Amino acid sequence: MKPQCDTERLYLEVSTVNGAVSLPLHTSITLFLLSYTECSSFHVHLVTDQPDVLQSLSGLVPEGLDVAEVVREEVPDLVRLCRLPAALEPDAGFCRAGLAVVLRRIIQRTCQLTPGRRDVASLLGFKNTCLKACAEVSQWTRLCELEIPSSVEKHLQNPTDHTFLLPVAVLNLEKRLGEPVKVHNNDKIRRQKLQQQKNNSSQSDDQTNGPSAELGVQEKSHGVELDAALAKLSVDAVPSVSTRERSDIRKVKTTDLPDLEHLFTEGLFFTLTDVVLLPCIHQYLISLQKHSPTTLSHLPLLLKWYQRVQKLPIVSRAAKDCGMALLSLGTADPCPSHPEPPRPIEAEQKSPTIKQEPFIGGPRPTLTKLQENGIDAVFSPHPCPSRTLDWDSLPAAVNPTEGKMSDARAVRKQQQLNNLVAMVTEMARPGQTVVDFCSGGGHVGIVLAHTLPKCQVILIENKEESLVRARERSAQLGLMNIGFIQANLDYFTGNFNIGVALHACGVATDMVLDRCLQARAGFVVSPCCYGFIQNTLKFNFPKSMRFAETLSYKEHMILCRFADQTEVSLPLERRLIGKRCMGLVDLDRSWAAETHRYSVKVMTMVPDGCSPKNNLLVGEPVR
Repeated sequence: MKPQCDTERLYLEVSTVNGAVSLPLHTSITLFLLSYTECSSFHVHLVTDQPDVLQSLSGLVPEGLDVAEVVREEVPDLVRLCRLPAALEPDAGFCRAGLAVVLRRIIQRTCQLTPGRRDVASLLGFKNTCLKACAEVSQWTRLCELEIPSSVEKHLQNPTDHTFLLPVAVLNLEKRLGEPVKVHNNDKIRRQKLQQQKNNSSQSDDQTNGPSAELGVQEKSHGVELDAALAKLSVDAVPSVSTRERSDIRKVKTTDLPDLEHLFTEGLFFTLTDVVLLPCIHQYLISLQKHSPTTLSHLPLLLKWYQRVQKLPIVSRAAKDCGMALLSLGTADPCPSHPEPPRPIEAEQKSPTIKQEPFIGGPRPTLTKLQENGIDAVFSPHPCPSRTLDWDSLPAAVNPTEGKMSDARAVRKQQQLNNLVAMVTEMARPGQTVVDFCSGGGHVGIVLAHTLPKCQVILIENKEESLVRARERSAQLGLMNIGFIQANLDYFTGNFNIGVALHACGVATDMVLDRCLQARAGFVVSPCCYGFIQNTLKFNFPKSMRFAETLSYKEHMILCRFADQTEVSLPLERRLIGKRCMGLVDLDRSWAAETHRYSVKVMTMVPDGCSPKNNLLVGEPVR
């Protein structure tokens, strides 16, 4: 059955190993949410390498969904550029890719079509921020979206190998469940819990001390947490009448209030993270029960969470719909014969988080050290300083003034765009693909699509609101050579010819450069927010061998910190030092790129007053 032209299409991966068909965890999670929300506004396409797989997946795909299979070669162009899952709008020009982005889209569509689904809306948590921060900057999103699914899938590939029994990601989740809960109405609920504890204590004074009495108090210890959670889960919940706490409760210091305990992964309320983790943990626990049941005793909090989640009627219904036979494992105390859980394999050990020490003093010792080793900032001359766009003759929707900014800022933005467009125009050839990374509202990408009509321009941005504005401006211009992808950078995997980024924050610049190097694409990048640069799982600083042999990580961070001292309000001497530090940080980046057989230049945008962050990194692969 072919999809209707006005139906959004959802593309999900199907795995085939040695002829056996299965669903990757990201696909299982997406199908589970579709069943949970009872969302039928997507036409689901199962992407396969071989035909006729639907019959093999009977019982795993919820009934009522509009489902078809499609071979990988027939997937639309925008979707083919991304890792799945991906959702494509009817006009095929706007794609959302990546697990968290697609799941949030399903919730959004459900709430649009069924405004009364309070239980679905609450999945996005407080201020709709659940899993909104991208995995590159949020450890929690990375754990739920990437690390848990990949660790479980690795375990399932070799479940009898004891080195895979307790992945670091699973242990981190167990640890998280044991930490105190913080919620937006934290103080109020903690005071209610204190009052309940005092009531329970006074009632137990007259009871016989013993295991049964102690168990009774423990059963009541989650009372406030459960009340809050159930009120949130109930579609028809009515706010309880607020009552003033007792005087002795009101006067207790916040630091002396009891901690709240986890009911669900984010705290008291069932959210999208629980939806993401349930299919993963379910398959993981099935494997442990079969191959190493004693290991379960090392995960008591995870088992309690698993049992609590499956008691929710809507969860049990969705699980049954997706062929998930939830287990009744009960809870477990840590196994006394194994005081410490098995150590995970070294490859899975996370890099230790480097705690940045406070900066003392200025950058001069670091600058002197570099100079003594023959390293100083070098800026190449601008190849076309007088080239500008005729902004007065361009359509209004091309102009950055459409972005509702002040006149002075709009002029500076035009000057910045003049620089980037000039550099890209020098590189681009007809038929090539130009990618505007971290595109925001589309200032760069829309100008490029308009001035390079024979090139395909792709805008990639994580924030939906910004990308929607860019699409609206593009529609006003009638541009046919432009596409939009809402995704984290790691979910864009397609080939392209030129990568562009204007003021990509901190390590986002390094992520763009890395993606360009992988694709052997040219790049025109203007870095920003040098002070946010720090070591990550993917990048270590300094990046080039020569800088790394000269500076420590802390010394390089001093350069990054003072590279942000370029605001026009600062004294000239400080701004000059800041510009020099900017040049050195970008010199390190350029030398690192040159080891990949690139020719790279660091230059200054013209006029240099168009932005305090006026550096340009321009690179092309050496053929």
